[in-house]
Order: sequence, then structure tokens, then C-alpha cells
Amino acid sequence: MCGIYVTNIPFSEEEIQTKLSSIQFRGPDHTGIKKIGDLTFGHLRLAIIDLDARSNQPMQLAEYTIVFNGEIYNFTTIKEELIELGNTFETTGDTEVLLKGYQQWGKKIVPKLNGMFSFAIYNAISNTIFCSRDRLGVKPFYFSWNDGEFEICSQLRPICQNKKLNETAISIYLDCTYIPSPFTIFQDVHKLPPGSNLEIDLTAKRHTISKYWNLEPVQITKLNYDEAKEKLHALIKDAVKIRLQADVPFGTFLSGGIDSALVSSIASKISKVPIHTFTIGFQDPKYDESKIALQFATLIGSEHFETICKPEDIIKLIPKLVAVYDEPFGDSSALPSLLLNKIAKQHVTMALSGDGGDESFLGYNHFDWVAKFKKLIKTPYLLRVFASHFLIFNILGKRTESIKRILKVKSKYDFITGIFVGYNSLLLNRNLDWISLYDGFKNNSKNLHQATADLNIKLWLENDSNVKVDRASMAYSVEIRSPFLDYRIVEFARTLPVSYRYQKGKKKRILKDILSEYIPEAIFDQPKKGFSVPMDSWIRNELKEEFITNLPDDFLKQVPNLNLPKFKRMFQSHLAGKQDYSSYIWRVYVLSKWYQEFGYFKK
Repeated sequence: MCGIYVTNIPFSEEEIQTKLSSIQFRGPDHTGIKKIGDLTFGHLRLAIIDLDARSNQPMQLAEYTIVFNGEIYNFTTIKEELIELGNTFETTGDTEVLLKGYQQWGKKIVPKLNGMFSFAIYNAISNTIFCSRDRLGVKPFYFSWNDGEFEICSQLRPICQNKKLNETAISIYLDCTYIPSPFTIFQDVHKLPPGSNLEIDLTAKRHTISKYWNLEPVQITKLNYDEAKEKLHALIKDAVKIRLQADVPFGTFLSGGIDSALVSSIASKISKVPIHTFTIGFQDPKYDESKIALQFATLIGSEHFETICKPEDIIKLIPKLVAVYDEPFGDSSALPSLLLNKIAKQHVTMALSGDGGDESFLGYNHFDWVAKFKKLIKTPYLLRVFASHFLIFNILGKRTESIKRILKVKSKYDFITGIFVGYNSLLLNRNLDWISLYDGFKNNSKNLHQATADLNIKLWLENDSNVKVDRASMAYSVEIRSPFLDYRIVEFARTLPVSYRYQKGKKKRILKDILSEYIPEAIFDQPKKGFSVPMDSWIRNELKEEFITNLPDDFLKQVPNLNLPKFKRMFQSHLAGKQDYSSYIWRVYVLSKWYQEFGYFKK
């Protein structure tokens, strides 16, 4: 896990060093800068495999130069194939394998890779740069382009100087709580979409982007349930095993959920020594899963570390969140994620997580809504609109507004989209044309659960979950590896009948049946509380003054397309305890802190 940088803009060495220093946390073990002609390559290394200086970057081989962030989990298999073709190796790491693989096969190396990665390889003879990002967007890749001048980086901060704000991106953020690829909050700066290659012809001053992987329509497997469970179990065990390759101490993040419990259980079986497990708990029992996690840890025999997240911890971490996330990021679970990595770093440098299981195996609560909507959509549209006018607040509670909007959706596509962009909006003028970039989810529209899962993977997983995990871990120089993000598992899961994964309200059915081979079902089959913080209560109490201070009218009036009267009504209603608008308040608050951090608003 590292930070990469490439540019053809003639910055001084001091300027390059300053840029890299701003994201030094991504790679504290070695800083490498190399100039080749008009190009400058920068690399920040967090050493995980082959800790020797021989694996430092930028790395050169004949006419090729590489900067690479991430891990190639199957690099030993690729290495064996390259040795059979006559190649020799001077290191024991994956960077040299990737570079020699590109020398051998060109861009055909990319489909061979099983890993999380973003890299750039320069060919001095053809004067071209080949870049690629992993299939699911686990590792970030930003680039700016202006008439042939470019910058490439693992984070936004080093390449955003003097850039104008992208008002469209801000509107998307206020809907989604994040800014999805290819957008960034700045004009002329972009994210390379997952599963894509970027090729730059330096002579022609031209760049092209192409897809090498996507979620394609699939055929449902003919395997029966037990056969599918056995095959999936083998895939998960292998995904965990290849992610345990490391030359540094490692552990796992363990919540009260199915996914992390399964990953930790398998890792404990594979490891020759007791693994370290790490859990974040909360004082509010509605959010706390630490007691369940402790039961898991006791059963698998791990060395367990538990930390309780308090409001004062959150206040201390807010500057860190703004400093390392670069763009406004409105998922409040980033805060306990930061705390979790801060604690873990005291003991390990690499950790496995359960991220990705909910997307492929239908674990989120909104999959219950999908099941209900499948029945609702059979009711004629006009009748649903009529019914929406008669909802009684006292019966349906605080979700009345969202339920009314769900009743009024015109199609299943609108319903699925609403899950991820919200049925309520802070915007004066809402334009969802950008969602067409993610229309691939309609390939499985005949199956509403799978269509929802596909948009979950393509939109939310990359732009929320993966961003949260990458920045929170890199903030403390920790590498996180997620077995459920192994593309083989994602692809196989999509071939499974929905009934194998979700049946009569039983979410993640097949994963639970696999986990029961390690942990008694009576222990793990408890309501999932999610990795979230009690922000609704904190805004009204412990953090009230913090929010009032940072949401003045002078700032709110600067936010493009914000429905200011509506937001102020929501804020007051929340403070009065009438409704829970904490998600909306938090995302605007984070935007305010970002404006302050990057100099766009001064109190």
C-alpha cells in the first residue's frame, strides 16, 4: 500500500517533495523521486512484502519505469509463469513481477492480476504511459489533464492547486454523501473508473480510457445449494489465504457481523499463531456490537483488542478526517474507522476486513425494502400516489416522508436509484442524469435484488466503502485487505440464485451456513447494528455547539444548489428532536469543514 505520483509538468524538486509530503502517511517507509526526461515519478512506500530497499520505487527495468500502489495477491503464480518463460528476479515482492509481466505481455497482464492496485508504467521507447486500476476500485487513482499536461496521484490534495470547484460534483455529494467516479470536487481533475486502463501518448498529447472488466449479465448456476456452498467456502478460504502473505504483523477487524467473523475464523485456522482482532464499541447499546465480537474472539482464540468510541474521540478525529479524505466525505462511519486503524497500528501493519460481503450476499437492510417493493410495484401507480396522501405520521413514524416518495416512484429503476441517492434531497434543482454512467445495473433488472446489488457494487462500494477504508487505514499507515472483494467471489456470487443468498428475510443465508461450521449459529445470528455512530443524539447534545458554529448562514449561502430554507428547517427540527436528519446535517457540516480546510470559506 503506497502513494504514487507522475507528471510531465516542470515542477521543481522542492515542489514535488511538498506534494508528496502532503500524503506522506500513505507510505512512511521510503520516498522515491525520479526524473526521466520531462517526466517526474514519485512514490511513497508502505512496506508489506519484501521489506528490503531493493523493492523501493520508482522501479526501472530496461525502458520501463513503474510506480505501483496496492498488492497483487496471486503474484507468486504469475512469477512462476514468467520464470518458465525465462525471466529471473532480484526481489521477492510483487512490484517486479508486475513490471516484468507488463514487459512480457503488455496490457494483457491486467486480466491476470488478482489484487487491489493502481499503477503507471512508462515506456521510454514508445513514449507512452500505461495505467490501470483494479476491478472494484479498492485503490484510488486521480488524474488531471490540460492540453497534454497531466498529473497522476493516489490522492487529490497534491494535484488540486488552483483548481475551480465542480458545482455538479457538490450537488451529487449532497445527494449521495460522496462524489462518485469519474467526478471529483474540482474541475479538470478526474477519478479513473474501476476496471479501467488509462493510456497516455506523450508525443501526440492524447489520452484514452478503456474498460477491461465490468459486471456483465450472467447465467444462474446449475449447482444445487450444497454444491454452491462448498464452492463458495473454498473460494473464501483461498481469498483469505492469499491475503495473509505479508512480512509484517497482521490481524483482522472483527465486528458483530457475519462477514468479519467468517474472515477472522478462517484466518485463525490458517495462521500458525493466534491472530490479533480489533473491535470498536459504543456506549449506546443501540450501536454497540463489541460484546458479540468478544464472543467471536473467544471462540476463535484470538488476541482481542476492544476500544469504546466516545463523542470526545469523534471531535478529536474530525480534523484528521478532513485532512486525509481530500474530498467531502459524508459517511460518518469514517470516524470509528479512523479510530479502529489508529488502535490497530499500535500492534499490526496489515489487517483483513469483512468489507464487500453485504454487497454480494444481500446483507443490507435495503434488500428487505426490495422484497417489499416487489409486491408494491404490482399496485397501479395512480393508486399508490393516492395512498401516499393518507399516510399517518403516528402510524409509520419518522420515515413517513421517504415512504411517501417510494409510493410515488414510477419505475423499478427509480426505486433502486433512490436507495443510493435518497428519496429526499437538499437540492434546489435535482438532476440525476449522472446516474446513467452506472446504468449497467439494469442488465439484471429482471431480478430486482441482483440489480440493486449491482448498483451497490458499482456505485456505493467503490465511492463510499472503499474510499472510507482506504483513507482511514492509510491515515495511520495500515494496509487493509478484504477477501470478499476478491473478484472471483464477486463474480461467483452473481451466478447464485437470490434464494441462496436471501430467503424470506434471512439475509446472507449462504454465508451464515458457512460460518456455522466455525461459530454456533445461536451466537452469530443476532440483529446487525452496522458500523455507525449515534450521530443523531450527538448533534443534539455533545456536538451541538460544534455544528452550530460550523454551519453559519455565510457558509450555507455559498453552497451551490443548496435549498437553504429547507436545510435550516431540517436542522432546527433535528435539534428539537422531532425528526432524525443527522445524515443530511452531517454531510453539510463535513462540506463546511472541507471548505475551511481548502480555503474556500473563512469564518
